[in-house]
Amino acid sequence: MHLPHLMSLIFRPAGLPVPSKLTTTPAQAGALALAVFLATSLAGSTWAAGPNYPVTQGQRSTAKQVSEAGIPLSELAPDAPDSYTVKRGDTLWDISKIFLRSPWRWPELWGMNIQQINNPHLIYPGQLLVLVKTGGRARLEMGQQGSAGPDGTLKLAPRARGSGLGLGPIAAVPMHLIQPFLNDAVVLDQNELDGAPRIVAGLDSRTIFSRGDTAYVRGSLPDRRDWRIFRAAKPLTDPDNGEVLGYEAAYVGAAEYIRRGDTRAGEGGIEEIVPATFTLTAMRQEAGVGDRLAAAGSRDDLSYTPHAPTRPIFGRIAGLYGEGLSAGQNQIVAINRGKADGIERGHVLAVLRNGDRLVDKDDPERAVLKLPDERHGYLFVFRVFNRVSYALILSAQTAVRVGDHFVQP
Repeated sequence: MHLPHLMSLIFRPAGLPVPSKLTTTPAQAGALALAVFLATSLAGSTWAAGPNYPVTQGQRSTAKQVSEAGIPLSELAPDAPDSYTVKRGDTLWDISKIFLRSPWRWPELWGMNIQQINNPHLIYPGQLLVLVKTGGRARLEMGQQGSAGPDGTLKLAPRARGSGLGLGPIAAVPMHLIQPFLNDAVVLDQNELDGAPRIVAGLDSRTIFSRGDTAYVRGSLPDRRDWRIFRAAKPLTDPDNGEVLGYEAAYVGAAEYIRRGDTRAGEGGIEEIVPATFTLTAMRQEAGVGDRLAAAGSRDDLSYTPHAPTRPIFGRIAGLYGEGLSAGQNQIVAINRGKADGIERGHVLAVLRNGDRLVDKDDPERAVLKLPDERHGYLFVFRVFNRVSYALILSAQTAVRVGDHFVQP
């Protein structure tokens, strides 16, 4: 079968029948794979139905280099399987961990199958990934439904992928863990919330509020319907020098602007202030008198792609989001590096466990030893401010604490 005919099959107008079986030699099957790759490229990376998330030029370059030669077998995970079927709930990070020693090196994983998956975000549950090893190198390819006949002819049958609720393309990282923090976790350069509208009272002298309650608010209120509620901001300090990096405002919940306030003359000519009326619509925790309001912005739903920093990064954990003295996998931390330091959304960072200090008891001088810092987990940066960023703990062998170091992976 000639390549033009293969292309005509791929670009067949909607409604025309497709042959039930396509018989090719192995060489022709390779041409078919190439035609599929060209078709997906020309179609703007929409070979599979789903969102077309951006892929950087650097990632494409890395993937292209790897796709041409594969990766050394030494870069594979020790227990990398010969094949793997993508499951519901998988992420690119999960699959990278299965096949590679360093899961943050997802462009290599994508590059290994670039000719069959033009966009890594278009990998779906049910797809079969096959690890092919030749000449000391390895590639990851999409498994095919078909079989070779006695004459070497490969018979390929068209396949259909079922698509149901929750079976869309897999994400780069577990988005459900960071989604609530995309807009709700806020770090301010200055404590702007000091002058923000505040809750002053509730019905029946209530001072604690939950979802559905009415709250009265005093302050300058632009005419916007949706608002967010924050607890008084607390300073985030740099573990290195104690300098204030910003002010972290803990998210409390959401509220709807119901009725404007007013100022009027009361009894005896004394001016009275009538607060604005709000209904609390969603709560992360109970609200209270004194909590501050800020207008809700648009949701931040941009895609996230794990990648390593392009230059050395060194910093410390500056805070744990929420209560507690330590954090573990799937929890959120604040780090003392941000836009000003070259931190980007999607950066993967290695967490270092601080080495203990101890005295060498067998040394006559009783020398003090500082054991090396050891890597024990990964962070995934998902929200970046000027001098502070929020990161998800992707993995941690031991507890992560304020002051722990991080570096590029």
